[in-house]
Order: sequence, then C-alpha cells, then structure tokens
Amino acid sequence: MRPVIGITGDFFEEENLLRLKKYYIDMVMKAGGIGIILAPVEDEFIINNYINICDGFIFSGGGDIDPCYWGEAATPSMREINPLRDRFEIMLGRKILGGNIPALGICRGCQLLNVAAGGSIVQNIVSLMSHEQKAPRSYPFHDIFIEEESILYKILGTGRIKVNSFHHQAVNKPGNGIKVSARSADGVVEAVESENHYFVIGVQWHPECMDDKYSFLLFKALIGACLRYIY
Repeated sequence: MRPVIGITGDFFEEENLLRLKKYYIDMVMKAGGIGIILAPVEDEFIINNYINICDGFIFSGGGDIDPCYWGEAATPSMREINPLRDRFEIMLGRKILGGNIPALGICRGCQLLNVAAGGSIVQNIVSLMSHEQKAPRSYPFHDIFIEEESILYKILGTGRIKVNSFHHQAVNKPGNGIKVSARSADGVVEAVESENHYFVIGVQWHPECMDDKYSFLLFKALIGACLRYIY
C-alpha cells in the first residue's frame, strides 16, 4: 500500500495559479508514496478532509511568512508574502501538531512548522557564510551538523552531511515542543523536529532536489512513518 502524501503548493494570487515543482512528487514516488498537491483554502471543513484523505504531509518551499504570526513587523529585507498560503498552512500545521500524522517541512516548510508551534523566524540572515547558493539546485553547497540525540540523526546515521541552500531566513526561537536538530557552521538552524511526535521534521535545505542517499533516506523515513500511522 502506498501512502498518500499531501504537498502544499505555492500560490500566485494575481495569476490565480497553483504551482509545485515536480521534484517533490518524484521523490515521494521514488520513496514509495503517492504525492498530491493541496490547494490553499481557509475552510476548516476542507482542511479536516485533507487530513482524512492524506496519510502524511509535506510543507513545500516558497516565499517569506508574514512576521505578524510571531509578533514582529516586517523589516526592509522582507520579500513577497502570500496571505492565503500563510493562513492555510498555519491552520494545517497547527492541526498536524495537535495530532499524530507525520509531516516533513522543507525550507519555508521548516519555518512554517516552527511558526505554527508558536516559534519565530530570523527575517534576514546576517553571516559571513552564504545561504543562497549560485549553483545548480542539486549541488551540495555547505555542511550541516546534526545533533546525535535527534530523530534526524537516527534516520541519516551520521552527524554531518552536505546540503544545498536557498534561503535568507531561518528558525530563530523554537516553538512549543520543537527542538533544533541541526545547524550550519555559522550557527544558523538547519533542521528542527517535534519532541512530541514520531515524525514531524523540518529541514532548511531542499532534499527533493538532491540525489544523494541522505535525501532519499529522509523521504523513505517519511513514508515509513506514514505506514506506521496507517497501521
């Protein structure tokens, strides 16, 4: 049986366009699941139906989250936000954190899960180290260092891997029940996970674009968690 993974898509209001890069669907299928794109909605009834239909979720990458969700005003570094997508994903994230269903947050999705748990985001990273690579999306750009007592460490079996990097924001204060599980050399948060769930993990890089064994292990672990959730 292949678990159904609901994947949040990027939404462009002016064009009334829903979009998701095919990397996500391909990696989910490769790992043994079926990926479906979720349209952003504010109807709680529909969101509850998404949860009933799907065995797990992926919060995909995308633009900035409105800092009003953690009580800050936008700084000049703020890039484009999408209010409907923010509202939908915050609602969905809170429901997931209130239950047991597995979820993986990728880049923006990592930050989104933290915000849904009551945490905050660094609006613009200031570092001597680049976090926005000028290289192919599949290219491993910098190292991250993984906490040994984390779920992520157990999945990947190592405390150090090289990842790609396409972000100017990152997790600041962890939300309720959220702990940091990996950082880059400059201290920027690269992964978080829930202390209260079998599998709720956020990673700041884009494993769906990479072809290394660690990226596959992460998606395979999501599918495995979904099968455990089903049975």
